[in-house]
Amino acid sequence: MDDRYLARTAAATRTLEIDEGLRSYMLSVYNYMALGLALTGLTAYVTASSPALLGVIFGTPLQWVVMLAPLGFVFFLGARIHRMSVSTAQLVFWAFAVVMGLSMASIFLVFTYTSIARVFFITAATFGAMSLYGYTTRRDLTSWGTFLFMGLIGLIVASLVNLFVQSSAFHFAISLVGVVVFVGLTAYDTQRIKEEYYEFDSPETSARKAILGALMLYLDFINLFIMLLRLFGQSRD
Repeated sequence: MDDRYLARTAAATRTLEIDEGLRSYMLSVYNYMALGLALTGLTAYVTASSPALLGVIFGTPLQWVVMLAPLGFVFFLGARIHRMSVSTAQLVFWAFAVVMGLSMASIFLVFTYTSIARVFFITAATFGAMSLYGYTTRRDLTSWGTFLFMGLIGLIVASLVNLFVQSSAFHFAISLVGVVVFVGLTAYDTQRIKEEYYEFDSPETSARKAILGALMLYLDFINLFIMLLRLFGQSRD
């Protein structure tokens, strides 16, 4: 049998094994993200449906703890995940999703259920399309990183300024730019997560990477959802 034929067959087999491993890895990332979103949504809905819980959380200084706690979870998980066991990392991720749900319960008080559902499906479709693009494109999206990071910093600064200015036009502009930034981040982060896959990683390392990747995409989805809700959500007033 021709040696070149054997070499091509071996290379094709190796590529297939890598592709299968990558697909399995990305599926675990999306599964973690989807379960985290489901847990957040359920927590937000249950909290919003309970006047007693709402009173405890949003009627006391505890609301600041609930609002700031997700940020603490993100920093903690990002900094310490490589030192955690997989089970601990999972527990922290689920706890983060619950706390995020508590902080987002207020959207059910501000916007109608119909508009929340509508914007959620718009977000899911947009996120899915951009994540698919980031996964399948052969274009290197690394150059997007600096632009998107600058846009993210600009959004944070502008949002803080608008806390004092309280301008509806500024609020609209922030939301519009936010949609662009998080749409771009969805594709960029998906490609990054894909490229960080390494076939020789241990199962524990691969699982930690999957959780961290899920956290990145979860944040992209949530922020895109919030920006779109500000633009298209129907107020209860």
